[in-house]
Order: sequence, then C-alpha cells, then structure tokens
Amino acid sequence: MKAAVLKEFGSPLAVEQVADPVLGTGEVVVDVVAAPVLPYATEVFSGERQYALTLPVTPGAGAIGRVRACGPDATRLAPGDWVLCDPAIRSRDDVLTPDMTLQGLSARGEGGLLLQRHFGQGSFAERLLIPTENAVPLGPVEPADAGVWSALTPALVPYGGFLAGGLEPGETVLVSGATGNFGGAAVAVALAMGAARVVAPGRNEGALAELVRRFGDRVTPVRLTGEGDTERMITAAGGPVDLVLDILPPAAGPAPVRAAAMTVREGGRVVLMGGVGMLDGAELALPYRWLMRNNVTVRGQWMYRRDAPLRLVALARSGLLDLRQWEVTEFPLDDAVEAVTHAADKAAPFRLTVLRP
Repeated sequence: MKAAVLKEFGSPLAVEQVADPVLGTGEVVVDVVAAPVLPYATEVFSGERQYALTLPVTPGAGAIGRVRACGPDATRLAPGDWVLCDPAIRSRDDVLTPDMTLQGLSARGEGGLLLQRHFGQGSFAERLLIPTENAVPLGPVEPADAGVWSALTPALVPYGGFLAGGLEPGETVLVSGATGNFGGAAVAVALAMGAARVVAPGRNEGALAELVRRFGDRVTPVRLTGEGDTERMITAAGGPVDLVLDILPPAAGPAPVRAAAMTVREGGRVVLMGGVGMLDGAELALPYRWLMRNNVTVRGQWMYRRDAPLRLVALARSGLLDLRQWEVTEFPLDDAVEAVTHAADKAAPFRLTVLRP
C-alpha cells in the first residue's frame, strides 16, 4: 500500500510503498478515506515538540474510513462499515492505569512506546490497523463528506476535557486558548453540550469576532492584555465561572493560564489540557490557600475517556454539534508534504486540512 513516511525529524515526508497491515485477533483494518492533518504537524515532524515518536513512522492521528476486515472477536462491525479511527490507543492489561499512545503522533512513557511497536503506524496511508475498540461506528456517510466527519478528531480533545470537568447544561465555561484550532472546537463543543455562556479570551480580535459571528451572544469575547485579565473575564462572564478549560499551546506561558484559572467560582473546576511548560518553559503556579478555601478542583486531562468518541458521534448525529462549521481543504496522499505546509500556514479555528488517500 501507499503511505507517507517520516524517516528522520526535520526531513520531509516521503510517499512510498510500504507493507500492508496484517490483521490479528482484536484488531480491525480500515481503508482510510480522510485523515486530518494537525496544524502543528510541522512542529512534530521537525522534532521541535519533542514528541515520543519512534522513527521511521507513518504519521497521522485519527481518520475516517471504511472497515476492510475484522478480527474474529468483532460481533457488530462488518466490512464496509464507516468508522471513526480513534487514535488514542490504550493497553489492555491494566484497566486502572493503562499505557497509552497516540497513533502516528506521540506516546506516554515507556509503556506507550511499547504500544507503538505494534500500533505506531498512523493514518497518512491507504490502510490503517487499529484495535477493535478504536473503530467507532459512524452509521451511513456520503463518501464526499468524509472530510467533514474528520472534524470529530479535533473536537474529541476538548470534549474529553469537558467530560472530565463534569460540564452541566446551563453552566458558564471559559475556554483558555479559544482562538486556536482546538480552542475554537472547544467553544463549539461546549455550546453543543448545553453551556449557557462561553467566555472566549484571546489576543486575536479578528478570531474573537469570528467566534461571535458563528455562535452569537452565547459567546462573550475578552481581549487579553496581560493586565487585569482575570477581573475582565469575570466581568464578561457576568460573575465567577463554573468551568475553565485550558487548551493553550506550548508557546503560551503560564500567565494566561493562571489568569483564566483564577476566574472560577467557589467549587469551580479547572481542566488543564494544553501544552504550557511542555518544552521546558515556566510551570503554572496557583495559590494553595485560594484553591483550598474555595474548594477548587484542578484536573489534568490527556485526551479523553474510552466512551467519548461514541458519545461525540451521537452529539454530531443529533445536530447539536454541527461539523459543517469546519472549512475543509483536501489533498491527495501524494501531496502530503503540501498538505502539512497548508495546515500550518492556514491554521485557524474551524479550518481543517485533510488527506484523501
């Protein structure tokens, strides 16, 4: 089969013939129809992000495709079924603390690297091998719409954060990093889950105005200046915030994260999903007494729980999450290098670059 291969950090992807995946028990082979390209893929492939990724590798995290073959333990999937290929692969031999790898992207610890030995090859290919539980049924899909359904992949990350934070309908949410790719998705997902108001802080006034244009007065923008940001965000929220989701990238320092976290009400929740401090930067410091006396919950969340992809599909099928908010640009697999460049150059909320093998 044909695949795009990263042989060395800093080198361009090479599109070439590689071995077909071999099906085993507990596995599914999927014909990839659409594979999303992360806007920061260039930072991963250059080595800048220092992700744990064993080379050479076919990158690509997540895909929309059709089942080609199932292992003997699959009782509901069948060849031809449309599925979301969930890239969050967990080990099966420790239910409480499973090791985890993001297929074609990164790993958590030595156990995650062990998983990469078998499930490391990602979705920039004609076919993909995944665990059976990572093939999430989509129901009927028009082939031309496969790229649109790929928007589930960026939406899954903030959805996992909101599930971890226990978001309830009618609550006020603050998305720290709202003007980024995942942050824009977080705004859409929060509203789909019933948030009464989403406070969207950022420095890009154009991106903030675009969020309001898309979603109306349930989104309240706040331009960050570095001074008095917490007080202005609380004012914009109409009072303390129920839930803060931070999804800022590594380039952001801890100051905006702290400013956002300090907006939560007594008993409020803060969920940390971004990359602040990842590249040896300054760490986040929150006041012990304030956390304790206000019963504030601070939780880290990497990706999402096992049932999140299926629940998000249902949210999209219901129409509450409108995947057509995303503007999709598609490239053939042979143009993988151009697709990666395009994803970086056109990075913005609700813009999605997709490979169509």
